[in-house]
Amino acid sequence: MRIVRPVLTARQGGGRRTCPSALAVAAVTAVLALTATACGPGEDDASDKPSNAAGQSSGGGITIPDDLKDRLKEHGIDLDQWKNGEWKNWDKDTWLREAKDFVNPIIEGLWDSDRMRDTDKSPEKQVENDISGDAGVTDPTPAPVKAAAVRTPYHASAAESGKLFFDSPEGSMVCSATVVKDPAHPGKSNLVWTAGHCVHAGKKGGWYRNIAFVPSYNNDGLPTAQLEKATKQEIAPYGVWWSQWAQTSEQWISEGSSVGGQGAPYDFAVLRVTPEKGSSGKSLEETVGSALPVDFNAPAVPKIDSMTATGFPAAPPYDGQKAFTCSDTPGRLSLTEQDPTMYRIGCTMTGGASGGGWVATGQDGNPALVSNTSIGPVSAGWLAGPRFGKEAKGVYESVSNKYAGQ
Repeated sequence: MRIVRPVLTARQGGGRRTCPSALAVAAVTAVLALTATACGPGEDDASDKPSNAAGQSSGGGITIPDDLKDRLKEHGIDLDQWKNGEWKNWDKDTWLREAKDFVNPIIEGLWDSDRMRDTDKSPEKQVENDISGDAGVTDPTPAPVKAAAVRTPYHASAAESGKLFFDSPEGSMVCSATVVKDPAHPGKSNLVWTAGHCVHAGKKGGWYRNIAFVPSYNNDGLPTAQLEKATKQEIAPYGVWWSQWAQTSEQWISEGSSVGGQGAPYDFAVLRVTPEKGSSGKSLEETVGSALPVDFNAPAVPKIDSMTATGFPAAPPYDGQKAFTCSDTPGRLSLTEQDPTMYRIGCTMTGGASGGGWVATGQDGNPALVSNTSIGPVSAGWLAGPRFGKEAKGVYESVSNKYAGQ
């Protein structure tokens, strides 16, 4: 579900403001790191700071592999312009939308404590309470289930959960996401599951930018007032992980819409992430200590007794700074006769919870990811998520296979 509300990402009068950044890392994959440098009072720019990252020449210059340069040029991306704010250009000619066109250069330091805390919009995907278009396979609207606060520290009770930050034409936005296992790298996964509408705008848009995942965001559940003075370590104790690749369903790209639930049965996405500060040798799964398996053959309703959805709701009465959860017996929601039936539960979580994982007991008796939050009504009384099938499995395996040898 998506809620769009104004948010300031720059302040005047001595406060924080967005300033140009300098190129710091040239990765051998599709990911580049752009190191943000501080702007002092009255400065509009700051000089580049040398680093020891791969791709840096001994003389302090940057060496970028020619094939990577060519690929970025094909996408119309000039690195010097991009790092100095060209990423804010959402002209139709520069807004990449095809599945093969995902590019997400790392801008180191872009998601600082202030910017993360102040981002409280989500890509709205609200629907009317009575949305079913296929009578006969839709169960009665569930009673609202009041969202409960996740126990702190979040790392101890929901280590796989976190927040997803990204930029869109409407400004900075937030969703929720889940660390999932990678069959190509057992015990060392760098895969994250979220909603398709959290990474791609659907049929009328393209890929969002500056997509980054923060596991166990605000791990201790600090009150919003205390977060004003919180360090980045307190807000992002397990680091900021940038998406080096993202994939969603072809159905979402071609049909997805912010209104009416269009594309919702295929509203899922898988990310491959990499740490902002460069690899420490540990994967995301090793860093957070956990990753959920994904069940693509979860039973149909009513064979599942309970599903638990987790997320960081950001629209009132929530503010996006704390994690919440809802547990309910799922029902069925059918939007069209030809599309797969979705799961639906009662839940009062609002926008920002989009993409958050739904967990149920898997076939082996252990918790497994079976869905993700996709849509919810304006009244915020229920949530619906896709039932993972062959399309979801195809997206998942494609991302896993892409990095199988790395």
